[in-house]
Amino acid sequence: MAWFYLGLAAVFEVTFAMSMKYSEGFTNLRASLITVVAVIAGIGFLTLALRDLPVSVAYPIWTAVGTLGTVALGYGFLGEALTPLKVVSALAIVAGVAGLKISAG
Repeated sequence: MAWFYLGLAAVFEVTFAMSMKYSEGFTNLRASLITVVAVIAGIGFLTLALRDLPVSVAYPIWTAVGTLGTVALGYGFLGEALTPLKVVSALAIVAGVAGLKISAG
């Protein structure tokens, strides 16, 4: 169940980042409310996942999935550039998180 909670936390992390962009500095009420709810839900589900997962694995996975999801959605929905350096950097994040998971056993 912990991995399910971590997955939900990651979805809310991406939702938080994207809705924060659309909130336009908290001037867009709907996007601002989504941002606040997503932050609370993301941290809430991460906390539930941490009951059974080590923080040294769960937190980096949460932030990595959030980062990768935000990069992908930024490219797909916001027209942000997906440069070779961004791709290599995203792969480095994946490699780092995989290393943390492998080292945790």
